[in-house]
Amino acid sequence: MKQFLFAALLLFSFEAMGQRPKIGLTLSGGGAKGLAHIGILKAIDSAGLKIDYITGTSMGSIVGALYASGYSADQLEQIAKRLDWELLLTNASSLRAQVMEEKSEYGKYGVELPWINNRFRLPSGVLESEELWLKFSELFFHVYQIKDFSKLPIPFKCIAADVATGEAVVLDKGDIVTAIRSSMAIPTVFTAVENNGKKLVDGGVVRNFPVKDVREMGADYVIGSNVSTGLLPKERVNNALQVLLQIAFFKEAEDLKIQIKDCDLYLPLPIENYNTASFNKSDEILRLGIEEGRRLYPIFKHLADSINAQYGETEQSKIIRPSFTDSVKLTSIEIHGLERTTPAFFAHMVGYYDNRYYTAAKLNNMIRKAFGTRYYNKITYTLNPDENHGARIIFDVIENPETFAKIGLHYNKFTGISVLANITSRNFFTASSRSYLTLNFGERFRLKGEHLQYLGRGKNVAAIADIQFENLIFPAYTNFKKTGEYKNYYTQSNLKIQYSRNRSYTVGTGIRYESTELQPSIETAIQFNGDNHFFTHFLYWKVNTLDRPTLPKKGLKLETELGYIFNQRADVTITQNGIPLNKDSLGISFNNYQRLMANFELYTPLGKRSVFSLMFQGGVNFNYAQNIFNDFVIGGMVRTFRNQIVFVGLEEGSFFTPSVGALQAGLRVNANTNLYFAARTNALVNNFISQNNLLQKPEFLSGHALSVGYNTALGPLELSFQFNDQSSKFSSYINFGINF
Repeated sequence: MKQFLFAALLLFSFEAMGQRPKIGLTLSGGGAKGLAHIGILKAIDSAGLKIDYITGTSMGSIVGALYASGYSADQLEQIAKRLDWELLLTNASSLRAQVMEEKSEYGKYGVELPWINNRFRLPSGVLESEELWLKFSELFFHVYQIKDFSKLPIPFKCIAADVATGEAVVLDKGDIVTAIRSSMAIPTVFTAVENNGKKLVDGGVVRNFPVKDVREMGADYVIGSNVSTGLLPKERVNNALQVLLQIAFFKEAEDLKIQIKDCDLYLPLPIENYNTASFNKSDEILRLGIEEGRRLYPIFKHLADSINAQYGETEQSKIIRPSFTDSVKLTSIEIHGLERTTPAFFAHMVGYYDNRYYTAAKLNNMIRKAFGTRYYNKITYTLNPDENHGARIIFDVIENPETFAKIGLHYNKFTGISVLANITSRNFFTASSRSYLTLNFGERFRLKGEHLQYLGRGKNVAAIADIQFENLIFPAYTNFKKTGEYKNYYTQSNLKIQYSRNRSYTVGTGIRYESTELQPSIETAIQFNGDNHFFTHFLYWKVNTLDRPTLPKKGLKLETELGYIFNQRADVTITQNGIPLNKDSLGISFNNYQRLMANFELYTPLGKRSVFSLMFQGGVNFNYAQNIFNDFVIGGMVRTFRNQIVFVGLEEGSFFTPSVGALQAGLRVNANTNLYFAARTNALVNNFISQNNLLQKPEFLSGHALSVGYNTALGPLELSFQFNDQSSKFSSYINFGINF
């Protein structure tokens, strides 16, 4: 009632002056809570109320700038629902952006320490958030030519804070993306932003609710939407970060009291049960904001109808409706920040050419390609209009250090607990190269080293040399019961050359040397003891369109290899109950043979929280009769070693077979951003070509598993309960982290 009365008095005063009142809108900061502002905007749109000026801070600056640039509130709602907050609020990029040579290592380690100034630096703990920059560039592409924010469809200002002085900085000119990224740079969470010679952070630390600024723009009547709950009560300040943020917002808390008094219509939104990081509950916050908007709709409608009755309908012709198909002609390029790579290399990696038309989506994909080479830590761009009805693109680049130390953890019952230590360096031995060494310390020692050399300007061809050594222990099973154990010492070395036409597939050929030795540590009835050394010439084809390295939501992964095994040198004894057996009488030989392997994974989202998966694994050794040394090994829920056929319901090493085909279907449901539940079922047939009857095995197997998992910073922690139909046995399986 108070708001209705005030609106009537305001209109009366302006009627006397003969001028239409200017309506200002201020949107506060508040992180994820700021999504509730969209519900207020929906009510304002529905009421037909014209907004003349907008100010905002942090998330309020993002929502406000989008609305000021021409988006309707309905469009903002759809954008918010489609955004992948998990990806936007990390330093990661989509796995699809990585070159094929990088995908197997990308996102594998929980900690990455850059080598800077002759020492490894601890991670900063703050986000550059490349994907967030790119999303902003896409959303504001339609107003790239507007450098004075008063010329936007609705005049706009946002607030940042100067790190050097602690003073508020009003941003009303320049690049709109840089401005809002400055306004939302929460200290200790996001990196500060260099803008017009100043280093800026989130304006919420000094003026989270910029009502005075919308007044100064000319607003006669101010609507203030506030999602900030102010300082936390003492019982909710429980860690060092909260203490720092509480101190940082002391000044803003005093300013808020002043700003609230300057509102004509103050709207404190009731979202105390959420916090700035509640992006995993973005749908709930949106829904709450929409409900609050419906409650306030009569006020907005009364205000709009009263103004329109007195001054006529509002002219909306200048509003720009954004189109994601718009393109701009880029006439020239400028690159800042390059030290270790050249402008020619960068331009080639992004695929840029002068005097061509580019959409926002195309530019972002080009940048992701360069980002996916791992040479760059951040790539942003601005567009400056030129006199030729085109634009000059200006890239600001921060390169990655050439060397990183990486650390990860892994545990499952088969390999035990492991610490993974990796050193990766670029251009260490030669230019356009990447070299790494990974050591697996723990109950099982493993080592892998690789040198990758790009050939030619296009970086589509690569030569790869690698070596791997591991010491594993394989159980031996008889009728699903563990009856023995083998130590396996395995060494392999590859020389490969491959061609990658794009980021999705590669083809190649190579030669591999392998040495494998089996030593019984717990004796079995039928026992192998000895070693084998052999070469394989192979062709391979790989496809990878997965969107992320762990827990993918969509895409497919295919790995196929056709090989010819030759020059075997075996020294093996076979005993049964301690009595030596003649290999010839058993039909065992070490002749040359052919080999085909294929692994296929498909992931398809079923709604926003569910993912369906399908996996096929197959392998055939043709004209093969040697047993164990190059058999396919059935069992385990995580791919851990060579020749493994992952199979829920069975432990690793449950069966060995020369030919196998397995199919698995699964459903994963996310309870929230990190917690998920999964169900998997699989079946296989084996021993159907080059049959091995010395070690008895069922020709058909089936199994099932139910899992609960939590995606931690070091990788998923997953507890599974599995069942095998043939043995009628239940078992548990724990896996943590990402495997060697």
